Amino acid sequence: MSTTPTNWLKTFNVASFAIGTTVLLSGCGSNQAQQNEPIKIDGSSTVYPITEKIVEQFNSESTKNVDVTANFSGTGGGFQKFCAGETDINNASRPISRSEMEVCKQNNIAYIELPVAFDALSVVVHPQNTWASDISVEELKKIWEPGAQGRITTWNQVRPSWPNRPLVLYGPGTDSGTYDYFTEAIVGQPGASRSDFTASEDDEILAQGVSRNPNALGYFGYAYYNKNQDKLKPLAIDNGTGSAVMPSEENARQNQYRPLARPLFIYVNAVSAKDNPLMTDFIDFYLRNAEGVVSSVGYIPFEEDDYALLFRNFHKTKVGTAFGGESEFTMTIDEVLTKFTEW
Repeated sequence: MSTTPTNWLKTFNVASFAIGTTVLLSGCGSNQAQQNEPIKIDGSSTVYPITEKIVEQFNSESTKNVDVTANFSGTGGGFQKFCAGETDINNASRPISRSEMEVCKQNNIAYIELPVAFDALSVVVHPQNTWASDISVEELKKIWEPGAQGRITTWNQVRPSWPNRPLVLYGPGTDSGTYDYFTEAIVGQPGASRSDFTASEDDEILAQGVSRNPNALGYFGYAYYNKNQDKLKPLAIDNGTGSAVMPSEENARQNQYRPLARPLFIYVNAVSAKDNPLMTDFIDFYLRNAEGVVSSVGYIPFEEDDYALLFRNFHKTKVGTAFGGESEFTMTIDEVLTKFTEW
């Protein structure tokens, strides 16, 4: 039987958090008395709408003198700050990479990995695009691979039945986890992409760019398509099975929308979680409210009991990553959670 967020919060023995952090993080944190410190959050623009709304609610409802701020610079840009100890939480639209893991290790930054939602990364065009309703993974590769730069410049070069019209591309910048995930899933290597496209770490800028150009094609997180449904047209994705699948919550949950369905994360500085009581309050609040917030901003939430499990895992303070520095492209929501909890 499912329990309410309030009940699972009350029934969990929060004393285990203090015990767990003492064991796992001894020598990592300071011995000074705990006190509330500001919480700085950066990273993925894809995850930002979730965290931004959580921050707004937390700041408005807290009875304490709180200072929690959220910005975005892309998953990669955020990890640069996080692994340098400049931020406390990093929003991420892909797992931490091996190179980022190494930088965090060099700087003695221990982290707690928490998946918080699922995404159906969306490929979109302008509503006046009457010729394209679907696109294959191979066609997306043909468009975005490095060798396409200056060569694949019209729609009919992608599919002969499409018109001889300019192909105007919008996509995340190189500091974006969506850029890394998409290029690896579609082209076969993270960062392997043509560069002659309009790039931004702000997905809203990309959505607005596509909405203004009938010849445009772009990709970004599902929430930004949801927010702009009246201005954008999504393309169904054929992953080689011959059946094109639209980005949707149902298709992502049923593992039909591959390889562009993916988990979204927050990474928490484990020492901050140990030494800053405000951090514990904030993460508890985040997981307690995530299901409703994730739905409200247009992503795909986990089940209530899953967030309760993530809550318990956070309080166990298990540092590191379950993903070994690599993205995986065929995992169901259940497989993501199982991988995370069994690691």
